[in-house]
Amino acid sequence: MKLPSSTGFALFGAVLVAISYGLARFAFGLFVPPIRSELGLTASVIGIIGALPLISFLLATVVAPLAADRLGARNTAVLSSGCGVVGLALISQASGAVSLGLGVFACGICTGLMMPALTAAMQALVKRSLHGRVSAVMNAGTSIGVAVAVPTVLFLAGAWRSAYLSFAVVAGLAAVAAWYVIPSVSRVMPANAAPAPPISALQWSRLAVLSAFAFAMGFVSSAYWIFAPDLVVSLGGLPASSTGWLWLAVGIAGLGGAVVADLADRNNPAITQALMLMMLASSLALIAASPDQILIAAFSALVFGLAYMSLTGLYLMTGIRLLPGRLSMGPVLPFMAVALGQAAGSPLVGMLVNQLGYADGFAAFAVIGILVAMLSPLYPRYLDLGPEAEGAEETGLQAAYDYQLQNEEGEPYRYDSREQERT
Repeated sequence: MKLPSSTGFALFGAVLVAISYGLARFAFGLFVPPIRSELGLTASVIGIIGALPLISFLLATVVAPLAADRLGARNTAVLSSGCGVVGLALISQASGAVSLGLGVFACGICTGLMMPALTAAMQALVKRSLHGRVSAVMNAGTSIGVAVAVPTVLFLAGAWRSAYLSFAVVAGLAAVAAWYVIPSVSRVMPANAAPAPPISALQWSRLAVLSAFAFAMGFVSSAYWIFAPDLVVSLGGLPASSTGWLWLAVGIAGLGGAVVADLADRNNPAITQALMLMMLASSLALIAASPDQILIAAFSALVFGLAYMSLTGLYLMTGIRLLPGRLSMGPVLPFMAVALGQAAGSPLVGMLVNQLGYADGFAAFAVIGILVAMLSPLYPRYLDLGPEAEGAEETGLQAAYDYQLQNEEGEPYRYDSREQERT
């Protein structure tokens, strides 16, 4: 099997992320208006269902590093895509809140397993100096998935069951592609690898601050992901098909998130976070203020897409830099915090919409976003581990992975702490 280059792996990873994050997770908000209408669900019930994939995402993310260790990157990616097939198929056949909830729950498992599987493969295939950039490109795949979902709404307005069935087929094709493209490397510690240094108290404290910011961003963004399409339909009186233009704008603008995150990573992350959080808050205020104006709503979606993807990419790259060489923890912790924030925010948005209405509910979340942006000077700085620490990692675990891949003929080498043998 010919192994992909760093660029090829980044692009293929972006495609898998597009399916697992874009189609299986975030596209749900796009179909809320027709699903809610056909199944007779209230805003509170939709809010609870919208939190389920975030909860399953957290549960899957906790066990994902162990799955990548034991199953290998290839099998974990295939398992993730398989869960996506099951979840998307269940949604397409949903008859009520329970069956719909089971489907979105399975989709959350798909999302939680995919990124750890890709980072396990990335640690074997990609040089450490490129980890942040490759991760940012893969993270931007979410925007691709969201944008791909748009034509199904524009051309299959009301036919959400057919749309989700087509998504299930795409996820099945992704499982097959992952089997052939991702190498079957295992993240078992090789005998000659230098053990990773213990995580210092300073690293833990900065990770805690990073996770707190990621939680707050996820909390604020949950309003847009789950209820923005329903807002323009219910409050603005726009046709259900018009929501597709919102998600198209989110997807297009989100592609710029990879560039913004990379620039912020190299310049001033704190200022970038403050700016993007202010943009996130303004997108909520814009769409709540003019839900009947499709151009203003689309502009708010552009602002939201750029801000959200930039922030998730920034948090991912910061996590990698705070815990270099620990890809099963560094980028995973802020992603878990974002999901936890969305899981906490989604039901609360539903309650506020029922009690106060869309305008006041979105305004309250916009205020929270502004307050969090004001705390951005506390954003964690990177740790200067020095060239010696970086060199130690390159000659340790990474060197063993390079040796494994360079000598892969058929089945790969699997290293064990007791012996080294061909399997």
